[in-house]
This record gives sequence, structure tokens and C-alpha cells, in this order.
Amino acid sequence: MARRKKQTKNMSKMRQLIAKLSPKSTVAEQYRTVRTNLQFAAVDETLQAVLVTSASPEEGKSMTAANLAIVYAQQGKKVLLVDADMRKPTMHYTFQLENLQGLSNVLVGDTMVAQAIQASGEENLDVITCGPVPPNPSELLASKRMQELMNDLRQSYDVIIVDSPPVLAVTDAQILSNVCDGTVLVVRSKQTEIEAGQKAIEALRSVNARVLGTILNGRDKKDKNYYYYYYHK
Repeated sequence: MARRKKQTKNMSKMRQLIAKLSPKSTVAEQYRTVRTNLQFAAVDETLQAVLVTSASPEEGKSMTAANLAIVYAQQGKKVLLVDADMRKPTMHYTFQLENLQGLSNVLVGDTMVAQAIQASGEENLDVITCGPVPPNPSELLASKRMQELMNDLRQSYDVIIVDSPPVLAVTDAQILSNVCDGTVLVVRSKQTEIEAGQKAIEALRSVNARVLGTILNGRDKKDKNYYYYYYHK
């Protein structure tokens, strides 16, 4: 029974990778549209490292980050997905990877970067999982080591997608926005309150984050598009 529940959980997580499992689906196409819009938004500016966050929990940010990383990899880009949500990490579940060592180990100096990078199972896509959840995530993410790590990773990857905790819950997303080239906010239809979304954008801009736009997900299935992106001026 326990084994069956574990298998069901793993299959549930794999279903989130719609861009991999159903690349011709409407949802996968919307992720490719988001990728295209991001590329056009950065024609004259660097957009190598993208932070994906949300206003509050359970809005789909991690699912979005994973699928966005996949569609970039499918384009032929060398992509790295970093699970920087060191409070509620999910990428090791999503890609069915080990999480014995990851970002937290690298930041405290226990693990070399190369040892923390894992193949995702998708061509051109690597993953750095969270690693053991630390007692001081904000301090680690704000450390000089995190800045150095991102600089090093930029030398090896075309695109870096960083998943972070929700903006309104903790300061981690604001901290990470300063080591990334742009931030995308994920909101869920009929769940995210307008005021919460606005506060999240204000919180990011208060630390001079470059807010690229918003991805709305969870729209009713009768709608033509399940996901869409719009730009914040």
C-alpha cells in the first residue's frame, strides 16, 4: 500500500512536466509562447538567469519553472534549473532525483558545484536540487557565495531558471532577484487576490528587481489558453 502511494505521488509529480510528456499539447504550446515572449522582452538586454516566483504558496510557480526550463532545453539551449526554494523544495520530486546534496550543501561549502548538478532526464537540462533544508535559507541566499555561484554557472549554461519561495511569505525571492536578470511572477486564476499580486510586484520593485511579467495559470479548461504571459511596464 505504501509503495503504491509513493508510485502515485511520483506519477502525479511527473504529470506536471507537461512540456516533456505532451509536447504537442495546448499547455506545452503556451509554455513555448511564454519562452518566446521572454526572449522578445530581452532583445537588447541580458536575460540569462530568470527567477520564477509567486505571491503566495500553491500558485504553480515550481511547475511553471520546471516546464519553462524544459521548453528552453527543447529549443537547444543548455539549461540549468536551480531549486532555490529551501523552505519547501519540490524539484527532486518533480524530476525524481536524489536530494542528498544540492544548493544548500554548495552554499555552506560542503559540496563542489559539479557534484550538486544532476541530469534531469531531459536532453540539455540539468538540475541543482535544494539539498537538505537549512535553518537559515535567507542568509545563505544573500551570501557572497550565492553571487559567486551564479557567476560561475553563467559560464556554463545558456539559460538558468531559478525557483524561489513566494514573495509575500519570506524575503528569499527579493534576495534572489538581485542575482538574476529578471523575475517572472506566477499567479493562479480565481485564487491569487489582486491585492496580493500587486503587493508582490511592489515588494520586488522595492529591491530594484526587473519584473518581466506575470504568468496566469489554472484557467478554466473551457478557455482556449490555459496559461498566458503579460508584460509589466
